[in-house]
Amino acid sequence: MIKRAMGGGPRVDLGGLLRSGAVVLDVRSKEEFTAGHVKGAKHIPLDRLGSHLAKLDRSKPIITCCRSGMRSRAAADLLRRQGFDAYNGGPWTSVRALKAG
Repeated sequence: MIKRAMGGGPRVDLGGLLRSGAVVLDVRSKEEFTAGHVKGAKHIPLDRLGSHLAKLDRSKPIITCCRSGMRSRAAADLLRRQGFDAYNGGPWTSVRALKAG
């Protein structure tokens, strides 16, 4: 349980999820997103996510990303609590590399 809370636990094939049509959700600020992001990513800043859940497709897995992985972890946790199939992708640059590969 502690391992899972600290980011350990079962590994998920994020690349496989992306190839299968998972949605990338970037939860950084508008300025951060504008400076660079994963092509095709949805953008909802973390502080607005709770009030914008209706904008997300519940039928697809969601991979969250941010600058370092902290906000994306919080976003994935929030989404899972709301019944979404959500995964923390960590830094947006890592998700971009997975999507390109």
